[in-house]
Amino acid sequence: MNVYKRLANVQGVLKAPKNQFNSFGKYNYRSCEDILEAAKPLCIEQGLLLSLSDTPINVGNSNYIEATARVIDIESGEKHEVTASARESVTKKGMDDSQITGTASSYARKYALNGLFCIDDTKDSDTDEHVKQTESKPERKITTKQLIDLAASKGFDEEYLKKKASVSDVKYIKADVKIQYYDQLSTLQDKE
Repeated sequence: MNVYKRLANVQGVLKAPKNQFNSFGKYNYRSCEDILEAAKPLCIEQGLLLSLSDTPINVGNSNYIEATARVIDIESGEKHEVTASARESVTKKGMDDSQITGTASSYARKYALNGLFCIDDTKDSDTDEHVKQTESKPERKITTKQLIDLAASKGFDEEYLKKKASVSDVKYIKADVKIQYYDQLSTLQDKE
C-alpha cells in the first residue's frame, strides 16, 4: 500500500469536530490541536508519520509563516505534503512578538492540516458561507432541566448554574453539543 492509499484511509474516517467556542464572535471552530488529536492515532494505524514544520517568509514589509503538514509512509519513505501560509499581524493587543508569530503558525498549521486531510471548512467563521448559514438557522430553545443536565456533563453543578453562571458560562455549556443535542430533542419531542 502506498502513501496515498494510506492517507486516503485516514481521510475516510477522520472526524475533527469544532469543539472550541469563540464567545466574542459567537462561533464554533476547531484548532490545530483538535485536528492533531484526531489524526495522530489514525496515522499510526495506517503506518504514517505525521509532521509539521514552519518557515518564516518576508514579503516586502510583511512577515508570513508558511506551515507544511506532511505524512511519511514509515515503510517506504514516500511522503505527501501540503503547505499553507498566514501573515503575522503587525501588532495585536496584549501579545508580544513571539505570541504574534505563534498565532500565525497555529493558523497556518491548521490550514495545512485541513488541506492534507481534506477537511472541509466551508462553515468556518472566516468564510461568507458561515455567515449565510448562521443567519438562516433559527436557534431552538432548551428547558432549564436540559441545561442543568448539559452543565453537569461539563462539571458545573446545579447550584453554580442557578446562582453564579454568567451568559458566557451558559453559552460554553451549550456550545459543542448544541446541534447534536437539539437534534436528539427534536426526535424525542416528535415522538411525544
